[in-house]
Amino acid sequence: MHPTTLTVEVPSVSTPVVFDVGTIYRQFQTLPDGRKRRGVRYPLAVLLMIALLAKLAGYSKARAIADWAKLRASELADLFDLPHATMPHPTTWTRVFGHAVAVDALEQVVADLSRGPPPAEVPERGSMVINLDGKTLRGTIALGHTQGVHLLAAYQAEPGLVRAQLAVDAKANEIVAAPTVVEKLDLRGVVITGDALLAQRDLSTKIVERGGDYFWWVKENQPSLLVDLELLFEDEYVCAGWSAPAVDFMPARTVEKGHGRLEERDLTASCLLAEYHDWPYLAQVVRVERTRTTKLKVEHEVVYGITSLPSAVADADRLLRISRAHWRIENGLHYRRDVTLQEDASQVRRGCAPQVLAALNNLVCSLCARAGSSNLAELQRVVARRLDQWLDCRS
Repeated sequence: MHPTTLTVEVPSVSTPVVFDVGTIYRQFQTLPDGRKRRGVRYPLAVLLMIALLAKLAGYSKARAIADWAKLRASELADLFDLPHATMPHPTTWTRVFGHAVAVDALEQVVADLSRGPPPAEVPERGSMVINLDGKTLRGTIALGHTQGVHLLAAYQAEPGLVRAQLAVDAKANEIVAAPTVVEKLDLRGVVITGDALLAQRDLSTKIVERGGDYFWWVKENQPSLLVDLELLFEDEYVCAGWSAPAVDFMPARTVEKGHGRLEERDLTASCLLAEYHDWPYLAQVVRVERTRTTKLKVEHEVVYGITSLPSAVADADRLLRISRAHWRIENGLHYRRDVTLQEDASQVRRGCAPQVLAALNNLVCSLCARAGSSNLAELQRVVARRLDQWLDCRS
């Protein structure tokens, strides 16, 4: 393939978006090919690159990728210096992706391409938030079964990049896979957030001892810790003539109105529990009250969390922002993959093909974030038009 770039003018982005197609292709060429050399007509890097271009143009399912490539066979063959102006059959795509790709190596390449160049300076403690959260590919759940391919992703909330991803074994859960994902990350300046399932002592210790910090929600899976948190923030009963004990509670509050609802969040942070609790590297605990008001009802919820970030690094306002940043993975990654990239609608189940397609989806989301575009669907529509023009000019 000739080293080249694809420039796209997106209306909502102030500067043109430049996709360095040549660099991505060269990274794909470093991947091992699990096929025997005899009879291979299409190099693995070519198939991965074509699939990525198709996804960027809005063709996300395996059949759609095959059809998109077939309609542009002549242009793609010229772009990649293929000897024949033909494209693989749809079943060839899933067979190659299912059995010829080293998934761990592909995930590492995707992470490297998503991350970009390393920062020149060591980031300040607690300055970056990475969400750990899992997602089941619903289309991989076979009839009569309840379990499909489940992937645990590490998602950097700002600017919105997938830093690592790992398939969770069917007989295990996210607790088992999380330490392996953490080992793939540079944790300097990072706060790892996760739901209550990941509030585990061993994982907390690993994160801090590798240079990072944690922020976990706490629920019934840690019953004694939850009781301690509830007791700490419970209103103190004071007898007449006596004063209440001194506390260090630090409040923070946000109020947002939009989409037909009013959302109020009140966070209270404290360092008192860290003085006597044995949770590893515990520095602060929080209590968050959420109130959502709509025309139909009022919802009230109280949740608790723990973190290794000391108050000198993260005050109550900072902790409230971190607690909210955890849920950005839902809209920034899961929704885009489920809906825009039609991941849950895909029923490809052959070998590692579901994870390969999911890794390419992660790369598409990361490229969108690095381009500064908040609307992936809009970016795909513009890329689809510009990509056809670009291929025609090269043929």
